[in-house]
Amino acid sequence: MNLYENLCVLLGQHKVTINDTILRHHSGDESHHAKVEPDVVVFPESTDDVQKVASFANEHGIPLVPYGVGSGLEGQAIPIKKGISISFERMASIVEIKPEDLTVTVQPGITRLKLNEELKKHGLFFPVDPGADASIGGMAATNASGTLAVRYGVMRDQILNMEVVLVDGRVIQTGSMARKSSSGYHLNGLFIGSEGTLGIFTKITLKLHGIPENITAARCTFPTIRSCVDAAAAILTAGIPIARIELVDARSIKQVNHFSETNFLEEPSLFLEFHGNQSGNEEDIDFVKTIVEDMGCNSFVFETDSLKRAHLWKARHDLHYAFSHSYPNLSILSTDVCVPISRLPEIVEYTRNQLDTYGLDGGVLGHVGDGNFHTALLYNPNDPEEIAKSNEFNRDLVSYALQVGGTCTGEHGVGVGKIKFQKEEHGLALDVMMSIKKLFDPNDILNPGKIFPNN
Repeated sequence: MNLYENLCVLLGQHKVTINDTILRHHSGDESHHAKVEPDVVVFPESTDDVQKVASFANEHGIPLVPYGVGSGLEGQAIPIKKGISISFERMASIVEIKPEDLTVTVQPGITRLKLNEELKKHGLFFPVDPGADASIGGMAATNASGTLAVRYGVMRDQILNMEVVLVDGRVIQTGSMARKSSSGYHLNGLFIGSEGTLGIFTKITLKLHGIPENITAARCTFPTIRSCVDAAAAILTAGIPIARIELVDARSIKQVNHFSETNFLEEPSLFLEFHGNQSGNEEDIDFVKTIVEDMGCNSFVFETDSLKRAHLWKARHDLHYAFSHSYPNLSILSTDVCVPISRLPEIVEYTRNQLDTYGLDGGVLGHVGDGNFHTALLYNPNDPEEIAKSNEFNRDLVSYALQVGGTCTGEHGVGVGKIKFQKEEHGLALDVMMSIKKLFDPNDILNPGKIFPNN
């Protein structure tokens, strides 16, 4: 029997497909990386199904690549060595909500928006917000963060426990329901961000937060991108408990206005959000207003209306689509460095200047509250010169970030796009990571070709 027939016997024909459309759907993500179709797609409906697939794939040396919703930006879900794509669209349920413990246990395929719809009924929410309606499993696999990370932290800060299927079919728990533990190695931290290379997540227990009594958003503009980022650093060092602080440069604001039909001033801008009670937020806003005015702010507008706030953040979250949909014949290289806050103003200014130096079109944006920012870099995928310039620009930016103590990826993950920077960033520690990979996956079937060079 061939691979498809074997999997049909193992799982049942309704959980396995080689349909051309579905194979194409599982061949890529939202990145610019080349698509590769898997040999077959399976749709497990339980942990037991995942165990069967993992054991079968390991026994026969068949690559196994987890797939959430395909919203990644570094090619993690691309089955570059073909094999089996394991889709979690049928494992997308809430297993248990415990409002009294501020926790929820979910299957990996549920998306963050669907999760928050259900949590709202309990006055709770899950704060990690990468913009895309990503799956919780995919967010855990890449240690996603997003606009609220400056206040609430990243995925690694939100996960209490995971049920993980190892490549030999064993099922382990990586943590507990307790908020802290000093018992044993920190397996949560090991598996979160492992991008499907160590095991397959089948359940995830998350920390929750109460919906704030009052939420206020603000937008302020500046004459230069340097003054904009200097203001962000000043707000952070002042100790204001801000929930979101996002940088959007003038080029990006122009694209927002075109795509989202907004009329924001086309100047370097900070998008801010405050969570708390009304009096506390008012005090924080007054303090921030004083700070940004001292830093040369041109305008300061704030909103408490929920619809207007939603419109503001939708415009910010849609920036990737604003560029991609407006230039359908061009590709987007999305950079993702993160640096210490003290070095942020200089590297953002450097990045904007480098775009102009290289003659490249793109915007600078990101979660400057935690030192993480991106460029949405437009290039012609059929023009070798533009491809070379784009890659050289990215290489320069990553080198700068590493020189000042930063990282090549703050939230998108390594996938296939950042492999070339791993040795430079981690040195001998990369050898330790590769030894861990070999221990968990001796036959190299779990998402092979990701994170590590030559695997």
